[in-house]
Amino acid sequence: MGSVSNQQFAGGCAKAAEETPEEAPEDAAWAADEPQLLHGAGICKWFNWFNGFLSMTALDVFVRQSKLHMEGFRSLKEGEAVEFTFKKSAKGLESIRVTGPGGVFCIGSERWPKGKNISKGDRCYNCGGLDHHAKECKLPPQPKKCHFCQSISHMVASCPLKAQQAPSTQGKATYFPEEEEEIHSPALLPEAQN
Repeated sequence: MGSVSNQQFAGGCAKAAEETPEEAPEDAAWAADEPQLLHGAGICKWFNWFNGFLSMTALDVFVRQSKLHMEGFRSLKEGEAVEFTFKKSAKGLESIRVTGPGGVFCIGSERWPKGKNISKGDRCYNCGGLDHHAKECKLPPQPKKCHFCQSISHMVASCPLKAQQAPSTQGKATYFPEEEEEIHSPALLPEAQN
């Protein structure tokens, strides 16, 4: 193996290229198929843990959580200094390995990411408890209740609170056909009154 030379790119990136004495034509064709590995260093502007996208100063790189060199929950902290090896792919720039400065573990975020409540799916369907599932519930079967307002007097399809909810929050415009009939009724049109 030859020594590694670094060419400096904009945004703190360096191209890692191996120096080889003389390559045979078939070796050159094989090397052309291999992706070029690039090396970069910078500061994490933000890291989207859900999509695995890392935005660095002057460079945006797709990062799989498995490529973060750290222990525990894999995420990056805003403002964290990192070094990374990446390649150009059909998706754009994609990381091969992300470390802290000098190859040490990344520090990572000290809090869980914002977003969906992960434990929400692990509730007991009978009592709503978080520490067990319905088959292990010690309570007798509870009455069915509305998923919107938690009332046992009706189901979500006939929930009065959901019906009163503003159309913009529900996502659909409320349609009242009886009002439309009154507006277009022949008795209310000016021509019909003559």
